[in-house]
Amino acid sequence: MIQIQQRVNPQTDDTGFTIIESLIAIIVVAILLTAIAPVIVISTASRVNSRRVELATQAAKTYIDGVTSGSIESPPITKKDNNLIAEVKAPSGSLNCRKDNDYCSAPTDKTYQLYCIDGSGDGKCTKDESGDILVQAFAYNPNTDEANRGYRLGIRVYRADAFKDSKSLEKSDQKKKATQSAFSGGFGNLKAPLLEMTTDIASRNTTFADFCSRLEDSKNTYSKCK
Repeated sequence: MIQIQQRVNPQTDDTGFTIIESLIAIIVVAILLTAIAPVIVISTASRVNSRRVELATQAAKTYIDGVTSGSIESPPITKKDNNLIAEVKAPSGSLNCRKDNDYCSAPTDKTYQLYCIDGSGDGKCTKDESGDILVQAFAYNPNTDEANRGYRLGIRVYRADAFKDSKSLEKSDQKKKATQSAFSGGFGNLKAPLLEMTTDIASRNTTFADFCSRLEDSKNTYSKCK
């Protein structure tokens, strides 16, 4: 007797993501992105600030090399005080720098000059370009304002877009250091200097007597030039 076997249809696998499971997955991913996003932003901001400080350091070195070699004219030399970073005011007013690698025509002051280093490639420094760098330069010698006899050079480096509004630029003083940190939780303080430093400048005509008289401490009897 022939038995007829009944064909059994294989069961299809209906398992998969339900709508609820998909929504849960989306929520989990959103939570992870929310947790990671601040870290990414902080990391990016720190890298940007670090790069700006690096460029400011290069700009300062370029300026120092220029005044040392004589290819850049020395800034105003004052006899007032040797605490340059604290005493010389931060630049203020409108910005007018029409030529790269040259001093700006504004703002101007008898105690400092601003030097333009173009970072955007348009041959000038403007308040709309964050890549343009301004070197605020000032000098001190208690005995003379002749640059060939040497002087102490003070430098602050700012972003050009720090001048885009009327708010005052910042500087360090004896109580507070104002320079931007290379690593911060944001994109930095626009008004703060990227770099502040001092160095001593001498020319081929600077003598030992010039060094001695400038660096002599009048309050220290062992610091007399003899």
